[in-house]
Amino acid sequence: MNQLTSILILAATYVGTVVGAGFSTGKEIVTFFSLNGALGTIGIAITGFLFIVVGSKIMIISARIQAYSFQEFNVYIFGIKVGKIVNILIFIVVVCVTSVMLSGAGAVFHEQLGLPYQMGIITTLFLCYIVILKGLKGIFAINSYTVPLMIIFSLFVAVAIFGKQPHLLLEQVIPDQLSADLSWAVSPFTYAAFNLMTAQVVLVPLGNEIRDERILRWGGFWGGLVLFFILLTNHFSLSVFPETFSHEIPMADIVKRFGTFIHVLFLFVIYGEIFNSVVGNIFGVTRQLKSTFGLRYHHAVLLIMLVIFLISQAGYGKLVSVLYPLFGYMSLFALVVLLIKKIPER
Repeated sequence: MNQLTSILILAATYVGTVVGAGFSTGKEIVTFFSLNGALGTIGIAITGFLFIVVGSKIMIISARIQAYSFQEFNVYIFGIKVGKIVNILIFIVVVCVTSVMLSGAGAVFHEQLGLPYQMGIITTLFLCYIVILKGLKGIFAINSYTVPLMIIFSLFVAVAIFGKQPHLLLEQVIPDQLSADLSWAVSPFTYAAFNLMTAQVVLVPLGNEIRDERILRWGGFWGGLVLFFILLTNHFSLSVFPETFSHEIPMADIVKRFGTFIHVLFLFVIYGEIFNSVVGNIFGVTRQLKSTFGLRYHHAVLLIMLVIFLISQAGYGKLVSVLYPLFGYMSLFALVVLLIKKIPER
């Protein structure tokens, strides 16, 4: 495999890890950015920068210290005592977030296809088990297909909307006034912190297994840039239809306007991105359980699946609106330390 292919696959895996249920459905974007109008666009630019810089840094540090899982990585970053606390926090957050993504799969089946909520959850878990047993190769294979489709759809929706009403794009780029409420300025940092901390479960093993720093740097750069692009285009599209903000899958409601075929195709893309993130998170958490408690790989996978299944029963919309902002604030400390920490010498 040549370097260019490796960079593209790495970038796609980075994107696929972050673009989970809340991201691809538009629920996260509404919560953190679109509710702030044009100021949300500034927030997305800050988030994109953090995705590029910190995502690459995580992988390069992991490669240099040869961290098997995020457990070793955080002990290096924060020290033994604080590192253990951070690892416990990340473990809890990732398990809860994976449960949110699993409930997102149930929401796609129920809200958009009229099928039972539990069918979406059980089908997803079954498919995840098959892919996870194949390790990183299985994760690479899925992302190489679903991420390009997500980019194409995001671009298609944005161009279709603003091709007819270009003035609406300008309204979402240039804020007419700054808000006295500074929550819009905090949102990009909490959002990036939350996503980067949870993405550790995949980025750390990637850095350790690839180790070629040119691939890691460029993969992190392009992965972060694509995340910025998808965030921006989806934010623009959502902002034109604020009536969709209260829906559990707002992007799907927008795509419905382009006909049944496009809508169904987009649901497959959303489901694929949810599936990617569930697989990646279970894979990363399983590695930690295996290294910490000496569990057999497939036993650890089944244990995590049982836990996230139980949490997912709380419901998708409720989990996103409550857990995501909370975990974002909890992750801010870790983001600041990561920005300050120097990359170790080779």
